Amino acid sequence: MKKKGQDTMASEANQQTQSLAKPAFTEAQASALVESIFGLKVSKIQPLPSYDDQNFHVHISRTKDTADGPAEYVLKISNTETSKNPDLIEAQNLVIMFLKAAGFPTASVCRTKGDNTTSLVCIDNSLETRSHLVRLLTFLPGRPVAQTPVSPQLLYEIGRLAAKLDKTLETFHHPKLLSLHRDDFIWNLKNIPLLEKYLDALGQNQNREIAEQVIQLFKKEVVTKLSEFRECINHGDLNDYNILVQPSESASGDTVLQVSGVLDFGDMSHGCYVFEVAITIMYMMIESKNPLQVGGHVLAGFESVDPLTAIERGALFPLVCGRFCQSLVMAAYSCQLYPENREYLMITAKTGWKHLQQMLDLGQKAVEEIWFETARSYEAGSAM
Repeated sequence: MKKKGQDTMASEANQQTQSLAKPAFTEAQASALVESIFGLKVSKIQPLPSYDDQNFHVHISRTKDTADGPAEYVLKISNTETSKNPDLIEAQNLVIMFLKAAGFPTASVCRTKGDNTTSLVCIDNSLETRSHLVRLLTFLPGRPVAQTPVSPQLLYEIGRLAAKLDKTLETFHHPKLLSLHRDDFIWNLKNIPLLEKYLDALGQNQNREIAEQVIQLFKKEVVTKLSEFRECINHGDLNDYNILVQPSESASGDTVLQVSGVLDFGDMSHGCYVFEVAITIMYMMIESKNPLQVGGHVLAGFESVDPLTAIERGALFPLVCGRFCQSLVMAAYSCQLYPENREYLMITAKTGWKHLQQMLDLGQKAVEEIWFETARSYEAGSAM
């Protein structure tokens, strides 16, 4: 029986490899796309790290037509599977534009020469034709949170940002947002049980045992309560590389870090408010020297905008553990598909398994006590 499961896993992996082809454009090809599709003259282009798409940092040469516009952009080339769903990409673009208009530090979406926000590019090789959706966004200033020392105040502000983003999207309505109902999307936090299909990527070891423990905890503590969580659109990936910060002067004259950019809306889906705060807590834990303290600061910021219900709060621990599990299991699986991208894919794994084990060893009650006590101290005005 076990052998059959392994064969099925291998078959699914082969199918995904065939259907989800990561783009492999050279810098010269990417540069040509910018010029032919968007009419901009490239002066410099560099690849940016990405999961299963391809991104480039683009500098353009100034002309009289572009003298007043931005000088830096990000070219985003979607993988073949995502490119089959143009409504999903269009929904992401619409959300980015809506949030920018609402005052969030998101990019501007650039229009093609044909006045569209995306363009489908077909690449022929000797075996097949691959299609990739291409778009261009303005480059945002700042450094990733992962590369900066993170204070409790910044964690609080990131929590506020996560809640404000989801609350703001409550007011956005468009037919193409229906594409965000992605029932089997592996990165939607409700879909932790789907990870069972990918566990063979971990091998037979302690990490697999941890993942199995988290999945069972999730089935018991979250799946039975999903219908009681308040629903919304989630960004779904507010990680320490998707939030940019830069120094700013506070009202008191001190220099503080402020969020200067929110990136990568590719994991957006219809989810729940508590999913967003759990995902944000997990990613802010990754780079922290005191990971267990992080949750309370993020939670306090989130709840200053959108207080969680008692049931949502009670699910926070298994949801954070679940996101660790998603990230760690899918990184191991993706490394089998894209071994050349291993360094980027395994960023979370450097500390993730250790943090997850620590949470499970301490147990839900003890971790919640740390988080909720920290969050309570903001109400008393003593946490800053």
